[in-house]
Amino acid sequence: MANRPVRAATEAVVTRVEQLTPHMVRVVLGGEALKSIEAGSCTDHYVKALFPLPGVTYPEPFDMGQIRETLPRADWPAVRTYTIRKWLPEVPEMWVDFVVHGDEGIAGPWAVGAKPGDPFRFMGPGGGYAPSTEAAWHLLAGDESALPAIAAALEGMPVDAPVRAFIEVESAAEEQKLECPGDAEITWLHRDGRPVGQALIEAVRGYEFPTGRVQAFVHGEANFVKDLRRYLKVERAIPMDQLSISGYWRNGMNEDGWQTSKREWNQQVEQEQDQA
Repeated sequence: MANRPVRAATEAVVTRVEQLTPHMVRVVLGGEALKSIEAGSCTDHYVKALFPLPGVTYPEPFDMGQIRETLPRADWPAVRTYTIRKWLPEVPEMWVDFVVHGDEGIAGPWAVGAKPGDPFRFMGPGGGYAPSTEAAWHLLAGDESALPAIAAALEGMPVDAPVRAFIEVESAAEEQKLECPGDAEITWLHRDGRPVGQALIEAVRGYEFPTGRVQAFVHGEANFVKDLRRYLKVERAIPMDQLSISGYWRNGMNEDGWQTSKREWNQQVEQEQDQA
């Protein structure tokens, strides 16, 4: 087997846990290991969180390169991608917000049960979007999975920059107080049992765009993202260098299934829309 570069995970420590809304839990992380983290100006920084499987003994230090070389794939830690809600390098402190649906999934139940002192292992961060000072106005749209990144984007907006944000959540109980130095108009959309993304598609398509160069950030469930990508790129002919658009998850799939099929899905979407 070919040698792979050693990739040691960063091990942070839970310092506190906050229940933000009925379905959103914030885990605040600290520890000396965070001092080695380098993060730039992106507001969509994300980490690949590593959740050990019960009953499996892992090497120490927790090194993914060694794990992949020495353990069968079925024993590898579960990997889940999460946006960094806030990064405070001077502390150092990192906030990660988790959408929780009872006992469903891996990361949500972990967040609910997390306690100060618990380890949190991750790889990263990565990222690629930050509000541009060159945009005449900004469009933000997403569901709960994109809310941490949208909140970070709002906080990172240029002073007085025009911002229009559409955020879809299950109900009014899931709304959060958001801060923005720009001239922001934030619209909360409540599903109340409707399919994910339906309200977002209607709101964005029904919005009368201002004049001038737009920078758009649209993330969340893959199917509504596909629709809005077509609307912005094809129907409105907005260049891709002004768009940050990606499906964070896909209805009916866990992250393992989505990440395995995401590249093929994206290629198919691009081909279909390039031919439109």
